Amino acid sequence: MKTKFSFLFLLFAFAAFTASAQTTQTEKAEEKPTYWVPNKALPAAEHYEGGIEAMYEFIGKELKYPALAMRNRVQGESIIGFTINEDGSTSGFKVLRNPGAGVGEEALRIARLLKFKSPGYALNVSIPIQFKL
Repeated sequence: MKTKFSFLFLLFAFAAFTASAQTTQTEKAEEKPTYWVPNKALPAAEHYEGGIEAMYEFIGKELKYPALAMRNRVQGESIIGFTINEDGSTSGFKVLRNPGAGVGEEALRIARLLKFKSPGYALNVSIPIQFKL
């Protein structure tokens, strides 16, 4: 009788150990970036040093969720339109979509920080910036 219980105990202990080993491996494999990247091509990203990944990595680092938006749980996509001039400078910033609670102003602040390479011609672009709690 004792051998039967000890055998069952070892069997369940082994099963628990293998199950926990499998879950720790899958958690490490599913790491995602902390920033949001759209799945479509953006004309503005072609003129950013490092491309779309580098642009949204910069946006993710600089993004500060507004306190009012966090308190009211405001989420959504803010779209900022602007012009990349011939020399790479930017002008004419405008909030095209604003979820509210200070989210549009924060997206506008971040868009003004972006530095682009010189395209050689004026280019009107818009970039989406995702706010998600």
